[in-house]
Amino acid sequence: MTAPFDSAGTRLLLLDIEGTTTPIEFVYKTLFPFASAGAEAFLNEHRADEEIRPLVEALHAQQEVDARQSSGVPEWVETTGRERAVSAAAYVRWLIVKDSKFTALKSLQGKIWEAGYRSGELRGEVYADVAPAFTRWRLQGRRMAIFSSGSVLAQKLLFAHSTAGDLTKFIDGYFDTTTGPKREAESYRRIAAAVGVTPAETLFLSDAIGELDAARGAGMATALCVRPGVRAPEETTHLPIRSFDEVFP
Repeated sequence: MTAPFDSAGTRLLLLDIEGTTTPIEFVYKTLFPFASAGAEAFLNEHRADEEIRPLVEALHAQQEVDARQSSGVPEWVETTGRERAVSAAAYVRWLIVKDSKFTALKSLQGKIWEAGYRSGELRGEVYADVAPAFTRWRLQGRRMAIFSSGSVLAQKLLFAHSTAGDLTKFIDGYFDTTTGPKREAESYRRIAAAVGVTPAETLFLSDAIGELDAARGAGMATALCVRPGVRAPEETTHLPIRSFDEVFP
């Protein structure tokens, strides 16, 4: 099978993070537990901050929706600032267990992780083929951008403090769900326009078929990342790759 992206016309590589540049285990076994453990202390310390208050308000509004629709949603108490922070943290932990993609949650997680990255407690894990591929693609004159459900802040922190060093010098743009849902074609059109390329000049790499379908619907080339320990689907219209070494070698 000829790679659909084997073309000098590809100017942008758009990359997912989880399961693509970064092991899924790092997200679920390191980042999520770090955010869960640190949520209450962070919210209590920063509850009056200008950039944190809107996130807590958005979380409270969503908690009310979830409480009407689901059982087991943590109660929200507003009597004191301390109780509000405790309530928000409990709800944050509940959302993390649910693997929620709620934008306010992702923004808050990024801010909690920031302290961990800056202290050295966290380092952004990337696959061994990522840094060499970034160097190779840049030498080929191609651009790179990230599209993840994690906040832009979280993306920048991961690549700035990665196990392969600071990789942000290779990345031309960061996009999260404020751009649009990852399973809608219009999101990918917006990203291409923001970077200054056409969808036809873009290759999207992800481990999620629904995201790849959306990118293809926008006119992008696609490849399905099948990382170690992950079984390739029996049927897919997206070319499976097991390493970035297969992409523009």
